[in-house]
Amino acid sequence: MVRSILFTVLPALLASKLSVAAPIVGSRSDDNSAATTAVSNATVTSDFLQPALFSRVAYCSSSAVQSFQCGAPCQALGNVSVLQVGGNDGTVPMYFIAHDPSTNSIVVAHQGTDPNNLLSILNDAEFGLVDLNTTRFTAASGKSIQVHQGFQDTFERTADGVLAGVQSGLASTGATNVLVTGHSLGAAVATLDAMLLTENLDPSISMTTSVFGLPRVGNQAWADFVDSSLGTTLSHITNQNDPVPTVPPEFLGFVQPSQEFHITGVDSTGQATGIVACPGQDNENCSTGNSILDVSIANHLGPYFDDISFGGAACPA
Repeated sequence: MVRSILFTVLPALLASKLSVAAPIVGSRSDDNSAATTAVSNATVTSDFLQPALFSRVAYCSSSAVQSFQCGAPCQALGNVSVLQVGGNDGTVPMYFIAHDPSTNSIVVAHQGTDPNNLLSILNDAEFGLVDLNTTRFTAASGKSIQVHQGFQDTFERTADGVLAGVQSGLASTGATNVLVTGHSLGAAVATLDAMLLTENLDPSISMTTSVFGLPRVGNQAWADFVDSSLGTTLSHITNQNDPVPTVPPEFLGFVQPSQEFHITGVDSTGQATGIVACPGQDNENCSTGNSILDVSIANHLGPYFDDISFGGAACPA
């Protein structure tokens, strides 16, 4: 499994770190080395724990999620009602929509890349930038926004179902909050979902987007669009020397949005020993500054904190 991820990610990572080609249009114009600040354990628990638990469950089988009988990962979330399950674990990675009464939220959680499934890996391998679909994102019209072709294609396969499911869930439960989450490929699709929902839901609905191991989704204009639309309601959490947040590479024109939170260390019990907030886009003191000599594919899967990891092994049900 790890070898499959390695062959998918490492060539692009090497190109990103070693290329001496001139920057192309849409790439970040200058380095960001702004100082980071420590994040408290209380913030991790209040802001990141529940999204991580939902993202972990997204790796369970569709049937286990539908019945919410997936063992410890489901039990950790308590009294949650699953409203909708979609996807085929291939070209359409599994997602689910649930009501979390503890926060009065509708939650959308997307499954990430399964390295044992070639179709999922091919979604990630389509590195080309293409124009963002401004029919769906009308606020993006005229802004020269481009995104990763594979991520947009994957998003398009579930976008209508997700939007309709969230709208239905809000109406049927009276929820006033929406949380969007996911890991890896699921983080990329979740970010696109969050932008779609922000444009289409009533402004009175509180939106939160918390994702893990987010690859770069689009160009500078995309990163700016995310920053202006989601602002501090977005958190993308990266883990130590995980290379995935640094691909696709910057020299191809890809840029991460702001609001990265970087885990600097995890102890033998799976507890984070340090988490920092990383100002600006592609902060060199966080994932973007990782050395090619210290790449750890295992860090992509976890643990991140509270002994939470992602992938099929983390939710075998």
